[in-house]
Amino acid sequence: MTGRLPFGAITAAILLIGLVIVADNYVLRLATTMGMYAALALSWNLVGGFAGYPSFATAAFFGLGAYAAGVSQSFGLPLWAAWPLAALLAMGFAVLLGYAILHLRGHYFAIASLVVADVLREVTNSWTDVTGGGMGLNLPLVDVGGVDTQTLFYLASMTLVAGAALVITWWVDRAPLGVALRCVEQNEDAAPVIGIDTRRAKVAAFALSGLIAGATGAVYASWVTYIDPTDVYDILLSVKPIIMALIGGVGTILGPLVGAVVFLGLEELLWRNVLEFHAGLLGVLVVALVLFLPGGLRGLRPLGLLALWRRHSLRREANP
Repeated sequence: MTGRLPFGAITAAILLIGLVIVADNYVLRLATTMGMYAALALSWNLVGGFAGYPSFATAAFFGLGAYAAGVSQSFGLPLWAAWPLAALLAMGFAVLLGYAILHLRGHYFAIASLVVADVLREVTNSWTDVTGGGMGLNLPLVDVGGVDTQTLFYLASMTLVAGAALVITWWVDRAPLGVALRCVEQNEDAAPVIGIDTRRAKVAAFALSGLIAGATGAVYASWVTYIDPTDVYDILLSVKPIIMALIGGVGTILGPLVGAVVFLGLEELLWRNVLEFHAGLLGVLVVALVLFLPGGLRGLRPLGLLALWRRHSLRREANP
């Protein structure tokens, strides 16, 4: 999609403003969580959607951003400097990691990206003097007013990160980088024939993914004021963004955003009441999406269903 930002993004901004005016703190907290989910889903989509590489490194970037911001603030760095520093650190790490593992493909790349969060978790657990180890890390409270003001502050901050992720996705989609990534997704072996530096394109997408996820982790750490390795390096932080992108439509601009909204609704209404089967339900949802809705919810267009029904009717008439 080229041209102006989608009209849906403007609509979402208007709805968010209305939400701030009428909602209570619980709803605003859910909205903040939705912003976090949307940012992570958009982050994954740059690599998994545009380039077609099944990345599980989102949790690693998120956790690294969270601890970088937390440690920086613990050493006296102000919030306005700690967040960008954490995002840039996660981006730099993503560049190094990309050059190390992006020559792998398929399940080899998936496994290599999956273990990164475990490695960082062990490093964090062992570096007790700086990170607090397994005891976790308490972040200094940010004085931005009362409880209501803090709720609005972190909602605005997470929304800003999600909005920046959406703008980055839109830019990549219409930039030469987006063309290169889609060529990688279609046929990586043939892409160099038309002058595309596939490795450079993949590393650039990985870097942007790390930047977004790192910034999200930094805001999250200040929001909750306490982090530990088990929480911020949780494998579900890599799995959930994939599911959200699958729900909304992989490789699209607004798909991950729509998927984040739908996923949060399912999580609040259904899965929290069946915690024992939460992981199982996630697995079933992934299989169902891949088998029956590979294009996400956009595959449920009424006209598409009508065309399918008409083809089925014509086939029955031709073969009574």
